Amino acid sequence: MIIYVEFSKQGQARAGLEQATILERIARDPCLIVNYRDMSTDKVEELRPSALVVGGFGSSFHTFDTREFLGLDEVFRNAGSVPTLAICGGHQLLGFCFSRDLRRAKRLRDEPMRRLQAGEPDFYPEYHPGYFKERGMFAVRILRHDDPLFKGLPRTIMVTQSHYCEVKRTPPGFVLMATNANCRIQAMRHRSRPLYGVQFHPEKHQPEYPHGKKVLENFFRLARPS
Repeated sequence: MIIYVEFSKQGQARAGLEQATILERIARDPCLIVNYRDMSTDKVEELRPSALVVGGFGSSFHTFDTREFLGLDEVFRNAGSVPTLAICGGHQLLGFCFSRDLRRAKRLRDEPMRRLQAGEPDFYPEYHPGYFKERGMFAVRILRHDDPLFKGLPRTIMVTQSHYCEVKRTPPGFVLMATNANCRIQAMRHRSRPLYGVQFHPEKHQPEYPHGKKVLENFFRLARPS
């Protein structure tokens, strides 16, 4: 069984149902949806998942009560050998968890990539107008091609993006694994554990752009190496 962590503020699982279905199909393993507020190391020890996937979310960080992230912060830090993949907003949260003490942070704030330059068009003005966004298919350059997450992939992959924020600095204990000109930290990994963050959405792959699917296949192979 794998766990998909979703960020519905109402505690409803419907927001992550489509993503969980995709993960089940690729992992060939049942996927349990758990709300972020219900995550803890006790929950992981109770359920004994083969892998954890932490999804993204469409709301700004300041709209969340940071205290509700503490259980997931505990899981990130203490889940040990359980392969974990944090996607988009989950990736950004992973960066926050390892770069500051969430117990002392009343609110987290979005960290946008950049403002639009003078005369630069805003192709998605209804979402954080005035800021540059990666939305759609973008090229990402792999820096750690020997990592099992990127096995069998070319040096440059095409993946789905949907974000205006980023992880600004590689957190202590992590290595940079993939990048592009818009967002430096497209992927990162903990130095000693199978704990990954990716800014892109591998679950939203397309038939003509299957690289995201391959990333997920590689990740779930980590969970069941045999």
